[in-house]
Amino acid sequence: MPSKFLEDAQVLGNERFAPDLWSLTLYAPRIAEAIAPGQFVSLALGDSARLLRRPLSVFQSDAAEGTIELLYQVVGEGTGLMASWQEDEIRSLLGPLGNTWPIAEGVQTALLVGGGIGTAPLALLALELRKRGVVVTMLQAAQTAERLVARGFFEDTVAAWICATDDGSAGTQGLITTPLAELLDREDFDVAYICGPEVMQTAVAALCAQHALRCYVSLERRMACGIGACAGCVVTTTQGLKGVCAAGPIFDAKEVCWDDNIASRVH
Repeated sequence: MPSKFLEDAQVLGNERFAPDLWSLTLYAPRIAEAIAPGQFVSLALGDSARLLRRPLSVFQSDAAEGTIELLYQVVGEGTGLMASWQEDEIRSLLGPLGNTWPIAEGVQTALLVGGGIGTAPLALLALELRKRGVVVTMLQAAQTAERLVARGFFEDTVAAWICATDDGSAGTQGLITTPLAELLDREDFDVAYICGPEVMQTAVAALCAQHALRCYVSLERRMACGIGACAGCVVTTTQGLKGVCAAGPIFDAKEVCWDDNIASRVH
């Protein structure tokens, strides 16, 4: 079992890079050394009214510098509080948590599909795939061009990069499934990795299944403990209910009961 660390992390930077999208850089050397692609950390807000930690995927890590970078979207009071954090503040961090993206021996080509802030967990994976000599094609979706998370990083890291935006300000206008369907009709891949809104993941996983393409997804749920003790983040799978924080967040797409999970998240 990989080590987990409870670490007092120092805030090195906290900057907004798009409307309501922020980048938080922390000095957390033990976690930076241990983190693997796809894993996440659990961050204490340090506020007595908000006791539950916030799970955040790790976008970048630098073991030599002892730093990790987290991307987050301000959607409520908790993340709004995070946006007020200043340099040199100390925050309690638990990690690394969860499983990692599986990379089988012999993989030569990989397809990455990311949507919105959910693109962040694909960054370390893209670097690891490139390190192994895998040719990576990436499709990225967002509402607007300025909300294409880490666009420059992914364009520089992968062999081919394609995007779609809701307003057409970059790439194809509309859903990412349009360029994806065209791509899958003309090219073959060994494996696909997906992260983003669950509705998007459902559609992308279905297209991959039609082309008999092995597909892995990173799911998101509200997590109370982050270590599998509370059963508060369960997802319905073909093997029954599983906790996303302990069994995931990464699952084989064919194991996820998509219809049941989408229904359970409609409010």
